[in-house]
Amino acid sequence: MSVFTIARLELLIARRNMWVATSLVLMALFSSVLTLAGGAPTGTLGVDPLLIAITSITTLSVYLIPLIGLLLSFDAIAGEAERGTLALNLTYPLSRGEILLGKFTAHLVVLGFAVAVGLALTAGLTIWKYGSADLDYLPLLKLYATSLALGAAFLGIGYTVSALSRAPAVASGVVIVIWLICVVLYDLGLLGALVADDGGFFTKSVFPWLLVANPADAFRLVNMPDVPASSLAGGLGAAGAASGAAASLLLWPVLALFFAWRALRKTEA
Repeated sequence: MSVFTIARLELLIARRNMWVATSLVLMALFSSVLTLAGGAPTGTLGVDPLLIAITSITTLSVYLIPLIGLLLSFDAIAGEAERGTLALNLTYPLSRGEILLGKFTAHLVVLGFAVAVGLALTAGLTIWKYGSADLDYLPLLKLYATSLALGAAFLGIGYTVSALSRAPAVASGVVIVIWLICVVLYDLGLLGALVADDGGFFTKSVFPWLLVANPADAFRLVNMPDVPASSLAGGLGAAGAASGAAASLLLWPVLALFFAWRALRKTEA
């Protein structure tokens, strides 16, 4: 048995559990609606309609991609431990790291396919409405790459929770709390701290680093074309904010998978 065999089995499980179909439907539905509804300002503003669509999809992706990543991964280890299949997998000549890598590969393929379908619909609908002349596709490719990085980070977080929880019911509750903290409550907390600080030390020196430290906010900074990075992370400057956000997106998947591997090593089948 190899890593690719584990990945193939996980893909079959994801299809059987309807995660593939659910992810595709969610991304396709919301991408289509936001693309069709978000193109209204392009006529009066004279901006690239694809850029307007990408801005809308970015806002959607911040909420939807972490949720899909966590829902794909929360049961990956805890569910197998509860059903007894984890013990069976550990009898094969594969390390726990290779098992984790196989699961990660399969789930990232599911997530990447769903995002690709959503963005392809966005591009297709934009071309259908406005034509293909003068459209810039580079931000679309950047959105896809950063979406994969964001999803990979939350897949790793989900595996860590799954390995530590040992029970799928507990893991599902924990990942929902993590999703709420990362994509909703974290920003509300930063906003409250900014108001209380009133332009002081926290605003100038601490807030920019806390902003880029959150993968969801780093994703926003990289992909939101209508908000200068320097206005959100002024203490780092425009170049520092952009590079810090990109580094955060690249580092989070590595760290999350490392902690998942450490947690899985301590998990008894």
